[in-house]
Amino acid sequence: MANMRYLIFAEVAEKEGFPNVARLFRAVAYAEKVHASNHYRRLREFDEDAHALADVPIGPGNTSKNLELAIRGEEFEVNEMYPAYIEIAKLQGDKAAMISFMYALEAEKIHAELFKQAKEYVDKGEDWPLEGYIWVCPVCGFTYVGKEPPEKCPVCGVLGKDFVKF
Repeated sequence: MANMRYLIFAEVAEKEGFPNVARLFRAVAYAEKVHASNHYRRLREFDEDAHALADVPIGPGNTSKNLELAIRGEEFEVNEMYPAYIEIAKLQGDKAAMISFMYALEAEKIHAELFKQAKEYVDKGEDWPLEGYIWVCPVCGFTYVGKEPPEKCPVCGVLGKDFVKF
């Protein structure tokens, strides 16, 4: 859901004249797709119906509102959802699920901070000043802003040359 919601938010930001915020939403949408793919790979091993349940706000509104919704959603994942999921995976001895959740948790912390930075500018009627690119690790969703990607992902260790550039 976050992937699609952020792609829609990117369209709104683009129309409102915030191209860098739109790029941020697209990059984080990709990171959310990475998380969903990691989680799905683990879940597909179960031979039972599973149900998705998310306690996240929806929108869309204007870009400022959408950033606020994104911040609230990311903070929910950081403060409540992933810590609980990690503990349950530990109790169940499911190392693969635990790794998937830990990867996502680290990325969500960054996403929340990037959205907060962008919102400060948007609330002043300015685009988020982005020098360089937004880089996303295709393995864990770690998100980095800069002219070049990091040498390697600090979360999962994948080489920076494999990062996706936005």
